[in-house]
Amino acid sequence: MFQIGDIAVGNGQLFLIAGPCVIESEAHAQKMAAAISAVTRELNVPYIFKASYDKANRTSITSFRGPGLVEGARILRAVVKETGLPVLTDVHSAEQAKQLHAELGDVEAVLQIPAFLCRQTDLLIAAAETGRTVNIKKGQFVAPSDMKHAVQKVTDSGNTRVCLTERGASFGYNNLVVDMRSLPIMRGFAPVIFDATHSVQTPSAAGGKSGGQPEFIPVLSRAAVAAGIDGLFMEVHDNPTCALSDGANALDLKNLKSTLEQLLRVHEAAKYLAESHSSPEFLVDACSRYGAI
Repeated sequence: MFQIGDIAVGNGQLFLIAGPCVIESEAHAQKMAAAISAVTRELNVPYIFKASYDKANRTSITSFRGPGLVEGARILRAVVKETGLPVLTDVHSAEQAKQLHAELGDVEAVLQIPAFLCRQTDLLIAAAETGRTVNIKKGQFVAPSDMKHAVQKVTDSGNTRVCLTERGASFGYNNLVVDMRSLPIMRGFAPVIFDATHSVQTPSAAGGKSGGQPEFIPVLSRAAVAAGIDGLFMEVHDNPTCALSDGANALDLKNLKSTLEQLLRVHEAAKYLAESHSSPEFLVDACSRYGAI
């Protein structure tokens, strides 16, 4: 267990990482942080705001990538100052990890390693050496058991504040599937987060951009929470059809509260079952008790 600000990771309480895919503007980032924070405060869910300063792996060269590192870091610092929330953003190179660390200063921030870069040793070491929490997304091409090597690169660099995130595995072309076995496997190495929105992405399937199936966000999230995870990652937008990145797989802000309420009931039911060591039939009773079914 370790801390991200006031959030205890791995203590049994489900936490949320959520926000727009990319920083669209300072006003939008502040708006989304405030709106999501209002929901999580009401439900008593620890919350980390996320948004990327640069989306470096967009399908098209003409796609919006974000405001860049320096301006993005300034906006993230402003969000922290206004809300007091920890923040999370991607880094794509060892140099970026070092520069971002310096630009963010003393704010509580998580450095995220994108899935395509989860094996990049220099990047993992540089992120680890900042002393900040490092969230590594499992590559769509990587076996869950192999993620222990990514974790070890961070811990052997002197940083034990590391998480792993499941975001689906490539299944043929333009499709992803989630193998729920990956969650307990990776949880043997580090706290595990489930990325509910990238897991329903259909990569590069919408003619020059990625599509998605957001109707399956609640389904996969319920399964992941029941299987046992430490945190949830969701890209949330107030107007997904107009989002500048990944709107097709984002959760609409208006659906966030009801989705979290459902997931919290599943989480309590799963904890009740685990603590009682009961039969599978007892899970039905537990889910009914907590209103999950």
